[in-house]
Amino acid sequence: MSQKNRRLLLSDLKNPVNFFALGFGSGLSKYAPGTMGTLLAVPLYLLLEPLPLHYYLLVAMVVTLVGIWLCDRSAKTLGVHDHPGIVWDEIAGYLLTMAAAPSGWEWVLLGFCLFRLFDIWKPWPIKVIDRKVEGGFGIMLDDVVAALFAWGVLQLIVVVVD
Repeated sequence: MSQKNRRLLLSDLKNPVNFFALGFGSGLSKYAPGTMGTLLAVPLYLLLEPLPLHYYLLVAMVVTLVGIWLCDRSAKTLGVHDHPGIVWDEIAGYLLTMAAAPSGWEWVLLGFCLFRLFDIWKPWPIKVIDRKVEGGFGIMLDDVVAALFAWGVLQLIVVVVD
């Protein structure tokens, strides 16, 4: 079996680094593991939403910075750079997308859809980053930029709606 097509197994979750990088198992989904990882981020966001913005941003930044190391180590352990099962970057991306979002299920859903749109579509420069930047930094950076795009659109919609 080629490294690029390596299938993730439950045994991969025994490694604590993989357990976190694979989104507590959500990355093992046969279908749309990135979407499953983003879905996992929704309850985490709902737990963090009541925090003052500066604490929320601190947590989101820690999740992102830890993700650089975590995704790098997991990619090396799995033997595949940016394996689709590595979804910690989607978790961080959704949390960044939702920074300063208004409360309400419609905003949670809109942020989810916008982040998934930019993460899947990968407009410039996201596609370039995805192809050219290596290691854990590269795995995280394309999702951080997708989150910035999604955050910008979300905040624009907030301004228009208000």
